[in-house]
Parts: sequence; structure tokens; C-alpha cells
Amino acid sequence: MDESNRASSYLDEPANSRLFLVTSKSITEEVIREHFSAFGEIQDIRVVRDKQTKESKGVSYVKFAKSSQACTAMEEMHGRCLAEGTKPIKVFIAQSRSSGNHRDVEDEELTRIFVMIPKSFSEEDLKDTFKVYGDIEYAIIIRNKTTGESKGLAYVRFHKPSQAAKAIENCDKTFRAILAEPRTKNASMDNDYFSNPRAEHSGSDPGSSSYTFAHESSSYSTGDAWSSEVITQCLLVSSRAAVTKEQICSLFDLIPGIDFCEMQRDQHGFSKGQVLVRYNNLGSAVYAKEKLNGFEYPPGNHLSVTYIDDGEDRTSAVGKMAMQLVAAQVMSMVWNGPSAAELMKTSAGYTAPAVAPKARVQTDVPLPPLKKMAASDSVVRERLFVIFNPSPLPMDVLEDVFCRFGSLIDFYLVPGRNVGYARYADWKPAYNAIALLHGKVINGVKMKVLLADPPKEESHKRQRTY
Repeated sequence: MDESNRASSYLDEPANSRLFLVTSKSITEEVIREHFSAFGEIQDIRVVRDKQTKESKGVSYVKFAKSSQACTAMEEMHGRCLAEGTKPIKVFIAQSRSSGNHRDVEDEELTRIFVMIPKSFSEEDLKDTFKVYGDIEYAIIIRNKTTGESKGLAYVRFHKPSQAAKAIENCDKTFRAILAEPRTKNASMDNDYFSNPRAEHSGSDPGSSSYTFAHESSSYSTGDAWSSEVITQCLLVSSRAAVTKEQICSLFDLIPGIDFCEMQRDQHGFSKGQVLVRYNNLGSAVYAKEKLNGFEYPPGNHLSVTYIDDGEDRTSAVGKMAMQLVAAQVMSMVWNGPSAAELMKTSAGYTAPAVAPKARVQTDVPLPPLKKMAASDSVVRERLFVIFNPSPLPMDVLEDVFCRFGSLIDFYLVPGRNVGYARYADWKPAYNAIALLHGKVINGVKMKVLLADPPKEESHKRQRTY
């Protein structure tokens, strides 16, 4: 395919119709086409190659005509082997030009749709209309908080991304179905009610917002370590200011073990402001992530450094334990050891600019400013259930993070368990905490933040109040 045709096919239209594959370097375009053509019309396949050696980097893109085809392919092919003797492949929905992360099969943003409905619709009408496209996890009608009347808007969440995509493609156009947008930090408090992924649970379907202790403990046990956000040897460096590949590579090359450094470009060949950096060992990658995430370079511009799946097979328990042990050891060295300026030196004796001391809370999440905690004798309006992986955060860090949404009464850690509860004096800060913190990493600890089941005697009161 010539470059002009290739460029046009790589537009993000329709959305989520392009796959990002991590494979063995021996996998060819022909092998990919053979396995993926069964899911729909393939518009293009691109195997990313080294510019000098022309050898495959083990990364490919597959563009489908429809997003439902791409989602089905992701669900069916993730973890499969394409050829004998090769490792299982990783399949994600490729990031759009405006996004910094590839989406996986468990991404809520791919399974929840936002629709316009007749105000006469009930929840059952909503479910009956959309169940033809797949299994529905919940269907919520957005209602006026004062009168309880339908606003003619609703959310429907499916179990699989392909089901949501088929609903958008095939439902009656009067529903104006689109993927539901995640809550943004700039949303107003009024808009939070519509965009917050959990806010709709305060509506007329209380059953869908119930999360039992036993269910969550089993769903996110140690066998689910790090979930889809694993610590890897591959980093994605994002910059809002214009930077060159040489600038980023020179900075990250201060840490020994860099394998390759590649600028990410759009379909027209322009820089996306993102550079893919890979190290030949996990320790260097962890060190680079912890020392350079938030690093000011050039002056006034803070770099964002995140892990990206590198295709390594960590399905075995031994592999996961080894990965976590190495990561924990390196993180301990990073947070408690010498400064970056003392360690990041080139063979010529050049020392990198000093990195500012680490704050108590380290995360990529844009946290709100600190707020005062509520009085300890305040009435509890909402309780959150929090699961930690691999282990709970210190209490001072937890209070620092969860009080930023306002009305936090206290935080309680369950002894001997990787779980805890946050109690709020108002329901809205609790929902905001879920929207911003669920699935995120704080100080190297991944958190699942969910609504806790209310005590039985409070259940009826909660439904009347909200």
C-alpha cells in the first residue's frame, strides 16, 4: 500500500477501529492478516520496523472498517499465539491522536454508551431496546434529582466492548448513541452528575451500585496483580511542549540500559508529542519512571511518563512474583536512596539537573487541592470500599488523597487485608473520588475504588435521600 493510502486509512474514523498489537518479532503482515481477516474488513496493516535494520520491533497496527470488528478481534485474539513457538500476543484498541493510552478489553470507556431516549421510557424499556446487542450490565436513566422525572438521557453498559460498538452502529439513529465520555477534571459540579461513571447509580437502580465485600475481594485477589496496568520495561513519554526525539533520548539515556527510543507520529508524519522508550531491564525502567515522571524539561514543561505493555508474558504466578519483587526493590531504592543527580551520570562525567524531592503522594492522577476533613461525629452519607494491590498505602497518604474531594470523615483499613473503607459526610465527594481514583496508581499501589454496601438499616434511608 502506498503512503498516501496508508495515511488516509489511519484516521481515527470510525473511532476505536484500529488495533495495537504486541507480537513476537517473527510475526509477519501475512500472518496477521490470516488470523484477523475473519473479524471483518481490514483496511490496513502496518508492522513497525527499525529504520536502520528494517527488522520488526514486534509492534503492529491493524485498521478495520468498523469499530465493532476491531473490538471483536481484540476480545477473541488477545492472549492467542499466531504461530507455533511464539509468545501470546497482546491486542488493544490503538490510542487516538488525542489519547495517551491504548485501551484494553476491560476498559469501561469501551463498554458504556450514552443515549437520548423518550422521556416516557422506563429502565425496562431501555434494557429491552438494547439487549439485542449483547448482555447488559446496567441501564440507568438520568433523572431530575428534585422531581425524579426522566431527562431523556441514559447510560447503558454492556459486558463487552464489541457489544457496545454494535449498539452504536446498529441502533435507531434517534437514540444518538455514542460512547460515554469519562469524567474530566474541568467538568462543573452540575455536569458531574451526567459524566461521572458512578453518579447514575444514585438513580432508580440501586441494585446495580451494590458491591459486596466478598465479591470484590475475590474479583481482585492477588491473582489479578496489577491488572491491565503492569510495570514494564517500556515507557511512553508525553510532552505538551515541542521536543525532539534526540532531546528525550539524551535525557533517558542518562539511565543505563536504554534499548530503543522512538518518536510517535500521526498519519501525516507530525510528532504527537510522545516518545516510546524501552529499557533492557525492569530496574532501569522503574527508576526512569519514578525519577523522570513530572521532570521539568524543557523549563516550564513537565514530562509525563507512563508504563506501556511490552508484550512480555507474565501469566505465570512465578513471573508475576518475580516482576513485583524487582519492582518493589527498585522503588525502595528510588524513594529512599540517593538523588537522581547523584546517580544519573554519563561516561563523560555530565550530571543531570537535580530532580526535585519526591512529594508524599506520587501519581499521574490530577488530584484536587487539599480540603479539610469533616468532623468525626458527622453523619455518614456514603461509604467507599477500596482494594489495594499489592498492599495498602500508609494512613497519612490515604487521608491526604481521599480528603481532597471534601467531606471525608475518616479512612479505615481492615487488619490483615488489602482493603479499607472511606466514609464521607456527603455523597457527591464520594462519587467524585470513585470517578478519579478507580483503577489508578498512587505511590506504586493500584486501587479499586467502589461504592460499599450500606448497612441494611440504612438501605431504605439511602433510597429516600438520594
